[in-house]
Amino acid sequence: MGHPDLTAPTLALLEEELRERLASFAMAGRAGLVRAGRGLPLAFGRAAREAGLALVTVLPARNRVPAPLAEPDGKAAGELLLLSEQVRLLEYDPKSLSSCVTADERLLRSCAGVLAIWDGSPSSDRDRTAHLVAFARSHGLDVEVLWPRGARHEADCEVSP
Repeated sequence: MGHPDLTAPTLALLEEELRERLASFAMAGRAGLVRAGRGLPLAFGRAAREAGLALVTVLPARNRVPAPLAEPDGKAAGELLLLSEQVRLLEYDPKSLSSCVTADERLLRSCAGVLAIWDGSPSSDRDRTAHLVAFARSHGLDVEVLWPRGARHEADCEVSP
């Protein structure tokens, strides 16, 4: 889990660092779980595959049928499906932040630990990473926070008029 608005260079940086960290999970026979989407989920999926970690991708569902994802999330989901060993359907609306947060909370309950890509900032109306880290910790999950030097949000790179 992590911020949804990371720059392309940050995602490349993270993919490399995740690959190294996920290799130990693969050797321990664990699996990685990711909710389908562009950006960080796709970087995680690529790193998991290269590290030899089994990947489980979660797709949104409506009435137990996969729900469509808006582009470019749909394209990223297609690649994640190719990288995955297993796919899970979960009832949630991918267009609703609150529905996505509820889905993430349900997923966290099924995890042994969490690798969070988080800069330590508080949750906002667009990003609930801080909330999810607190949720995981409050449920007794081991949370490892990763924020590499030089990592940036897209908003950090916007030029003022």
